[in-house]
Amino acid sequence: MDLGIKGKVAIVTGSSSGMGNAVAQRLAEEGCRLVMFARTPERLSRAANDIRSRSRAEVVSVSGDMTSAADVERLVAETTSAFGGPDILVLNTGRPPLGMREVLAETDDARWEDAYRTMLWSGVIVMRRVVPLMVARGWGRVIGLTTASVKQPMKNHALSTVYRAGLTAVLKHLAIENAAKGVTVNMVCPASVATDSFRAYWGNHGVDERAKQVPVGRFGRPEELAATVAFLASDWAGFITGESVHVDGGMIASLN
Repeated sequence: MDLGIKGKVAIVTGSSSGMGNAVAQRLAEEGCRLVMFARTPERLSRAANDIRSRSRAEVVSVSGDMTSAADVERLVAETTSAFGGPDILVLNTGRPPLGMREVLAETDDARWEDAYRTMLWSGVIVMRRVVPLMVARGWGRVIGLTTASVKQPMKNHALSTVYRAGLTAVLKHLAIENAAKGVTVNMVCPASVATDSFRAYWGNHGVDERAKQVPVGRFGRPEELAATVAFLASDWAGFITGESVHVDGGMIASLN
């Protein structure tokens, strides 16, 4: 299927590794002109060079922190300078502080503040700067990577659930407010997607037992999540907005 996004300009945040990198790779394969954004310059440069060599896509890498308004302003400036402006934004925010805890065990205020800035506020900073440029162009796709626990909270995921649910609410408002302006906004909600960091964690915490909790009987592949994002970024998905699409192997049991 031709997704109709060849030549579109896609910004993917947190794209030096993991799910963000898989999404960047897939959009490059679809013919997008790609802007990769992440904090660590060396890792980001390697990831960008790898995507260029695989896909022959036009790729610009911008190192910076999503929680820094100055860094985000530089991201927008370099995107505009290189490609004229953004068409697609994939918001992949950072992870919560290490160590999963029950909500009453989250007694360190600094952990709540860190999680808020990393998983919610960072998305707001990027979204409010990039989306108006899409509205002005009359076409845009915003896809936020959240988590399946925003629908069905998972044990010891308090920080992730609270602030990614907050990001979901922001994006839902954005979807409603811009639906008639050519800009769609959707969320992709992963669970048990086997990134390197996921395997590293569960390798020490019972990877086989974790896999048994997934109804399809295996972990998801980052490429499967990336394909979902690519479809939501496409022309074909123009009548889908404000939705949370689960990529979780059937783990979420709710009806809606």
